Amino acid sequence: MSTTSLAPATVPARDKGPREGRRAALLLSPTFLVLALVILYPLLSAVYQSLFASNSGLDESGFVVEGDQFVGLANYLDIFVGSDSDRFYNALWNTTFFTFVSVALETAIGVTFAVLMNRAFKGRAFLRAAILIPWAIPTAVSGLLWRWIFQSEGIVNTLTGQEVLWTADGFAAQIAVITAEVWKTAPFIGLLVLAGLQIIPGEVYEAAKLDGASAWRQFVSITLPLVRPALLVAVLFRLLDALRMFDLPFVLIGPRNPSVETLSILAWDSSNQLEYGTASAFSIVLVVYVAVIAFVFVKLLGANVVGSEDRPRRAGRFRKQARA
Repeated sequence: MSTTSLAPATVPARDKGPREGRRAALLLSPTFLVLALVILYPLLSAVYQSLFASNSGLDESGFVVEGDQFVGLANYLDIFVGSDSDRFYNALWNTTFFTFVSVALETAIGVTFAVLMNRAFKGRAFLRAAILIPWAIPTAVSGLLWRWIFQSEGIVNTLTGQEVLWTADGFAAQIAVITAEVWKTAPFIGLLVLAGLQIIPGEVYEAAKLDGASAWRQFVSITLPLVRPALLVAVLFRLLDALRMFDLPFVLIGPRNPSVETLSILAWDSSNQLEYGTASAFSIVLVVYVAVIAFVFVKLLGANVVGSEDRPRRAGRFRKQARA
């Protein structure tokens, strides 16, 4: 007597692929829709707006003409070689200077904070909470706080015995912006690096100590290579954020100050003057600049997160390096 198998029929592997792909696309469609609404549409709208210029005056017949006029790439040409070129190149230099100087200082200070917070000592919880306080303070509040500190009769001049106009103009204003930026955002890098430090196996350091590796040798040959993915991601995030710097110099120093005017402030100032085409052109140039910096950073340094399955093999290799 033959029996019929009641086991469920299996779907061929070739049929699962398209079905799972359609299901994944269906599940991701709300995310794509939101991204299209909040990112793609504003970006395309800014590109479209940058091709127009506000126009008011008289036409050839003597009639009053008002409204937007299509000018093509004239706004971009005006930025690079026209009347706005001087302010643009100054803002580009300020943006680049603030970004790379502040991120370099934040990286050094953040890694130091992470190493300190990763050690077991009395009061470590208090230190972690104290370090994270600047990051939790809103940027506008932080700018007002440091503006009070850098006043002519503020704490900095009182402690140093100097009479420097930190919030006026020149290099002193740039130092004030960099100081406030580093104070606020260095804990962010420290927090991400601390997360990377806490998943490094402790036996790696124990083996390195038994092999006679010094503390500095362990830091260079074990800590930095293993924490590199988290560190690169933190630095990449800070680069992208610093290139869009607006609120801190705006609140701390003020608008239309050549010493601290960034590309974001320049775009805001143009829109405040009802020059929406020029403001959109500034914004598009900033977007392209940020994208180029991110692309070069990823290509040169390889800012990718290493899988956990690869970490033990890497740890063994770096332990051998520390022993050498």
